[in-house]
Amino acid sequence: MWLFDGDGFNGALRMAHVIVGIMWMGLLWFFNVVQVPAYAEMGAGSRTEALDKLTWRALWWFRWAAMATVAIGVLMIGIESGDDGIYNGDYWRSPAGMTLLVGVVFGITMFANVWFVIWPNQQVVIGSARKVLAGGEADPEAAAAGRKALLASRMNTIFSLPLLVFMVGATHFYQSPHWVGRVDGSDIAVWLIVSLAIWGLLELGALGLLGGTAPGGPRIIFDTHANALWTGAALIVILYLLSEAVFRA
Repeated sequence: MWLFDGDGFNGALRMAHVIVGIMWMGLLWFFNVVQVPAYAEMGAGSRTEALDKLTWRALWWFRWAAMATVAIGVLMIGIESGDDGIYNGDYWRSPAGMTLLVGVVFGITMFANVWFVIWPNQQVVIGSARKVLAGGEADPEAAAAGRKALLASRMNTIFSLPLLVFMVGATHFYQSPHWVGRVDGSDIAVWLIVSLAIWGLLELGALGLLGGTAPGGPRIIFDTHANALWTGAALIVILYLLSEAVFRA
């Protein structure tokens, strides 16, 4: 069976990576585009009940889908990193490799946001909701925790759009003859410095390390799901134009 051949197994991993990635991205967009706006329109009692019964379950699938997506992706790259593999040394000096590398950075950052920012803070929010349902008082830390989780979730929404462009583009878009076959060192430096500077500034802003977590100001990009989606779309355009400047044949 071809599935048990090296190429077949790698193909199966790719399919699994796509399936769990759809689960992760789908729940991310559900939280941002559907759940948060809906909760803002609910009464306090309905929202508290939904946090306990709906959000808690969705977060379980969300965080483990993130774990599976990243783990399978790392395994794929590890298996195919030899001289004869897809992700050999030459690959990482191609436009496909360069764009995929930034996509990988975005993906690992999103995974870290899920497990180390969103999930811990949502535990505080949901724990507070359960205290209220049991007849107790709300946790005074819940509002601040919810804001931190929201910022990280909106950051993940922004990163998710160029992430998907680069993940698909590495196979289908950046393999075109329009792009150089091998990127030289100076162009690699330009690509990485600019793209990673953008990544770092955005992530530091989402973590509240650049100006805090209050709404408005530079954090306006996180204040609504529409702002986050427009920012993600703008990031696609910026990085595409950068790739044209440094990778075009």
